[in-house]
Amino acid sequence: MTGTDTFRRTPARGVSIAAALALALAGAALAGCSSEGKGAPAWTAGGTPSAGASGAGSPTDPSTGSRTPVASPGSTASGAAVPGSTAAAWKVFTDPAKTVSFELPQEWIAQLVTPEQGTLPGALKIEVKDATGGYLATLQTGLPPRPVPACADDAAKPYTVVSSVPVELPHRGGEGTIDPRVVYRVIQGYKYFGSYGITNVVGGTEGKSCVLQNLVRGPEGKGDYSFADLTELKAFAPDQKVAPAQAFDTLDQAAKYVNEGSEFANVQRMLMSLEIKN
Repeated sequence: MTGTDTFRRTPARGVSIAAALALALAGAALAGCSSEGKGAPAWTAGGTPSAGASGAGSPTDPSTGSRTPVASPGSTASGAAVPGSTAAAWKVFTDPAKTVSFELPQEWIAQLVTPEQGTLPGALKIEVKDATGGYLATLQTGLPPRPVPACADDAAKPYTVVSSVPVELPHRGGEGTIDPRVVYRVIQGYKYFGSYGITNVVGGTEGKSCVLQNLVRGPEGKGDYSFADLTELKAFAPDQKVAPAQAFDTLDQAAKYVNEGSEFANVQRMLMSLEIKN
């Protein structure tokens, strides 16, 4: 896919912020988090989950910013699954050494490819594509530690956490980290650029950032790892290639992709199913 204004997947239109907020408020009161990660409300950077949500009270991005909850992906305000929100049949991918495993829809393709140069011994790189060969995500392990890039205040862009669900994975804590979460985040530039992945790295401060990392700090000596459509999300310039990030004209479109589309529901379940052997 080439071109800055070309979507990797066409986002659906028509959802309103008011409707999303109404659904979220109802969902926060009524919905619980299922095994597929549905029913948990989302919040902007610096927000906290409601007391009724699964995982409430766990560490979150400690930045500030107004809370803007969005309705849960793949569910209604009552927590019921949206018909067709997930694939009917699933399979499990495991590497030959059985160091990682995850579920994916039966028709999707997971392929081992050559890891990037500079990765640790035993590192893996696994690309996931849909039934037509369209790129979806990459799992990479054994990544050398990558510090969060410096970000001047005047260069930081507003970002929104559209979806955030806790997931149990091995990780290294410390300053600038949270417990691992499967997230969909959007950063604002000339368009709203969106990306999904697993992270335990704080996005930024004051609800703004230059780069959002889809990375988990791995246990000592194991390197970091990433399972995402891209490892770093930024606000692209008009002359830069956007894909595999997504570009939306409005935040409403990004919310509709997360809350109503079957693709994100499938991707979210795949990311949440990841298991890594310590």
